[in-house]
Amino acid sequence: MLRETKTENGRVRGVVATDARITVYKGIPFAADTSGENRWRPPQPAKDWEGVRDCSEFGPIPMQRIPGRDPEAFYSKEWHVDPAVPMGEDCLRANIWTPARSTDEKLPVMVWIFGGGLQEGYPHEMEFDGERIASRGVILVSIGYRVNVFGLLCHPEITAENPEAPANFAFQDQAYGIAWVKRNIANFGGDPNNITIFGQSAGGMSILAQMASPKTKGLFQKGIIESIGGMNPVVPTCMGMPQDPLDLQEKRGIEFFEQLGVKSLAEARALDAQYILDKFYEGFRFWGAVIDGKFLPKSIDETIVANELHDVPFMIGNTKDEFLIPIDGEDDAAVDAWIDRSFGDKAEEYRAIVKAMPGDYRTNATVHQMWLGNLMMDELAAKQGRKFYSYVFGPTIPGDDAGSFHSCDLWFQFETLMKCWRPFDGHHFDLSRKICNYWTNFAKNGDPNGLDKDGTPMPEWTPYTTESPYSIHLYDEIAMEEGSMPAKDRFLVDLNLKKYL
Repeated sequence: MLRETKTENGRVRGVVATDARITVYKGIPFAADTSGENRWRPPQPAKDWEGVRDCSEFGPIPMQRIPGRDPEAFYSKEWHVDPAVPMGEDCLRANIWTPARSTDEKLPVMVWIFGGGLQEGYPHEMEFDGERIASRGVILVSIGYRVNVFGLLCHPEITAENPEAPANFAFQDQAYGIAWVKRNIANFGGDPNNITIFGQSAGGMSILAQMASPKTKGLFQKGIIESIGGMNPVVPTCMGMPQDPLDLQEKRGIEFFEQLGVKSLAEARALDAQYILDKFYEGFRFWGAVIDGKFLPKSIDETIVANELHDVPFMIGNTKDEFLIPIDGEDDAAVDAWIDRSFGDKAEEYRAIVKAMPGDYRTNATVHQMWLGNLMMDELAAKQGRKFYSYVFGPTIPGDDAGSFHSCDLWFQFETLMKCWRPFDGHHFDLSRKICNYWTNFAKNGDPNGLDKDGTPMPEWTPYTTESPYSIHLYDEIAMEEGSMPAKDRFLVDLNLKKYL
């Protein structure tokens, strides 16, 4: 097994995984520490080291609220079980699970980008164990990146200092990590020309950002976009991540420096990281992607509509029950209020159409915003002739919180159900095995189809096209279904696409 190898900065030694056929390298720096003078700067090259670096421990997680601080919180019970996990600004680390025995195997590579609303999360959460993916002959790499104020702050001084890379440090970190993988993965037995990037929630939005950026062309060959909604539908409290212009974010940065009590970037960089984080949460504001003219020349939606995403095969999908948005009330006043919230200055244009919505929308119905956003992207991508596969994840999930909730699919795609507290049974493990097969097959050759462990073909998953607009439903039983959302919601697709086309 390949227990020791080299990187561009020095030699590294991994550890034996639970499966002795897998080697895990934890906490490899792919960029320099982002504290001090490197705070709010584009990622910088990692420093070289002497001798062989021990890679038996994960690196610090990005600065954020302490995971698991409230043991009764939903995701604390699910996987944020260690509030003592080390945290710090030296978080640009890569973790690698490789089944390679030598450096010349050219195995396919999957690079995982974690979610957490761009405000929290880390690459080695317990559900992200890459061992089962690696057991299928695929190298799994998870990478860290800066989040919240450390990864997304803008300020005129920052722009002046780095005019070619003034913002989106979280996404710049991800791109830097992917580029590091491309340069170094051959030393771990990987193929630098067969890289699939994948992520869920804010990680899925990050995949779209990487596919939309002119800075990342050629870094990867495939993408998997999970639970982010594809495009931003105009529905109440939409999941779509904010994408604000640079000048607006700079003004917010000026306000934040005032909140910190500093008058310059140098003074802000001299502050303690925990103090900055505490001040950020005192006046918490969701900070997201920035249309900076460099990493993101335009919004991701505009890039999709212009058919300017990188020309790579992709998979896209969501869980069946995540983020269902209620439309309360059945009288005209309630419907009018919903229209005003949803469509703003275009409310009058859409009022007649929305009032023609099926009757069940007026009786505390729900808008399936993830399906809607995904189907919007599906429809456009199909018309553009792109090759992609669409899915909906919706099996029965055991526990006292019914439904296929946001992020429950992570246990399945990494095939880590045995780490979960939920009483999964045999059919869940069968489904998880098949999902992990689909994901790794796609990474190998751009097609999720193939054989199950017993040598039998898995249910066929066909690409989504204008002629065959089918998604695979990864439910208790697997089947192809027309459309990726309930039929009653499909009329909203055309309604929403009107704002782009």
